[in-house]
Amino acid sequence: MSLKPEILIFKDYPEFRPNLKPEQIYRLGSFGGTYWRDIKSKITNKEYKNSHLEFPKSWWKDLEDSWLTNKWENYDKSINKYGVKVGTTLRFWEEKKWINKEDPYGWVQWYCRFYEGRRIPKEDERQIKRWKGVASNNSRFKNRLINMIIKKGGTYDDYTISPKIRQTLQHWGYQLTKEDLNKEIKKKQKENKEKKKKKKI
Repeated sequence: MSLKPEILIFKDYPEFRPNLKPEQIYRLGSFGGTYWRDIKSKITNKEYKNSHLEFPKSWWKDLEDSWLTNKWENYDKSINKYGVKVGTTLRFWEEKKWINKEDPYGWVQWYCRFYEGRRIPKEDERQIKRWKGVASNNSRFKNRLINMIIKKGGTYDDYTISPKIRQTLQHWGYQLTKEDLNKEIKKKQKENKEKKKKKKI
């Protein structure tokens, strides 16, 4: 499949606009290969193994197990697209109460199931709200990356500029594009012009 980012539209949740499909997140290289590792959930008090097999086989075709089911202690940052380690342990997320019983692995498990058509309105709203805080147009991570690129006079694909933010965004279904960067540059230029006009007045 193509790994090129393309905005996804969900008619029932139009504000949720990731540009990476679940399959792309893994094929690009994510989570140091650990996301679908065996876990024991403190939320459900159950053990889980090979949970990724509920999804289409095509998602995982030709992907090595080391890209999917590594133990956390074997996290391999060389698997990640940007070659850096980001994220923290399942226990940390559980203690923060960011994980619910519906999806004991967390946000990406929710996204996989949402993408496949499952709907749990209250949980969907919660998870989309979390996504907005990370990867939407007004999110802290996306805006910080864009501001860093503008400050350094870089390009959208200069991966030396904050690879950790880029990897984090990828884990949340988003990859910065040339179009998105140009939109933000034009937006900031317009805002600066308006500020100058107000000062003259």
